[in-house]
Amino acid sequence: MEISNRIRGFQASPIRRLSPYARAAKERGVKVYHLNIGQPDIRSPKEAIDAIHTYPNEIIAYGESDGDLALREAVVRYYKDSVGVDLELDDILITTGGSEAILFSLMALCDPGDEVIVPEPYYTNVHSFARMANVSIVPVTSLLDDNFALPPLSMIEERITSKTRAIILNSPNNPTGHIYSPKELETILRMCADHDIFLIVDEVYREFCYDGKTFTSVLKYDDYAERVICIDSVSKRFSMCGARVGVLISRNRNVIRETLKLSQARLCSPTVEQYAALAAFNAPVQYLLDVKAEYEKRRDFIVKALQSIPGVRCSRPDGAFYLIAKLPVEDAEDFAIFMLRDFDYNGETVMMAPAEGFYESKDLGRDQVRIAYVLNTEDLGKACACLREGLKAYKAKRRF
Repeated sequence: MEISNRIRGFQASPIRRLSPYARAAKERGVKVYHLNIGQPDIRSPKEAIDAIHTYPNEIIAYGESDGDLALREAVVRYYKDSVGVDLELDDILITTGGSEAILFSLMALCDPGDEVIVPEPYYTNVHSFARMANVSIVPVTSLLDDNFALPPLSMIEERITSKTRAIILNSPNNPTGHIYSPKELETILRMCADHDIFLIVDEVYREFCYDGKTFTSVLKYDDYAERVICIDSVSKRFSMCGARVGVLISRNRNVIRETLKLSQARLCSPTVEQYAALAAFNAPVQYLLDVKAEYEKRRDFIVKALQSIPGVRCSRPDGAFYLIAKLPVEDAEDFAIFMLRDFDYNGETVMMAPAEGFYESKDLGRDQVRIAYVLNTEDLGKACACLREGLKAYKAKRRF
């Protein structure tokens, strides 16, 4: 029996597809430092963990399709107090992770064969969400040499066609750490208005901006509210990746009303996890201030460590907790497999995500990896030592 051509067109996630090699390494007794995935080692808020342990209901029942009312009210308060944006309850849908919010946005805005424009490298799973919605991604390439700054806006505009339905941004960006400036956002919004298309912005890393840089939410631009969808999540903000609680926000009531059909079709987002997310939003503000300071320290540490390795170049991210590193190899995926399958340094090795899968354009990112600096600096130091020694061993192997 044949499987569908549609699923054959999907790519296996570059973040996870090398996991069998990592499992095999661990079975051999090798310690693996996971820099491939944005799973922080920072504890979730105590309030969220306590909420799970004290969940008061005797039945874990279906919830509302648009999300728990108390959680939606907490989101409204958060946006008013922390972002400076006044929202209404009807602007908000709780989703099963930010990933579902992106998928729902594409399905609500696009028909099969439509297009969305995305600066690359971009969050790799957007490729899969677009495939699910039968939508084509049109890339605009940013460069390591420019620290992955947004390409000239004229390059974006020239890619807009009659099939274009939206531009998708991620700020602070995964995998580059780039933060879009207020001027960039306003110019792109004006472009969207001129061409009657939407702007979808994934803002899940908004708390993590470094070097004194500030973040501007796309929701601040009231004049363009009708054509904006904002994606949010508790996964990174509160180190609750496994909770799968996201948020889709739009002041366009038609978008919310139509997207709710998709929410109803999947019934509801996880009930207990929404209860924990509510508790997380009520955690002290100091929690996020401490987490931001820790990530900035890790950013500074790993950039310095990587730049000390011969032949390695990397971006200096302004936010989030990822960076793209260019390695002195021809095929970063082959090297990443070597690190897991054939190498260890003092019984340890490192797992990275080959960056080729973060590009839509063919042959880009082949010598790059995405690194998530989600480990403490001691572990990051050991991981970089493995990388340094692994590159030496890989080059020696390639000479024979």
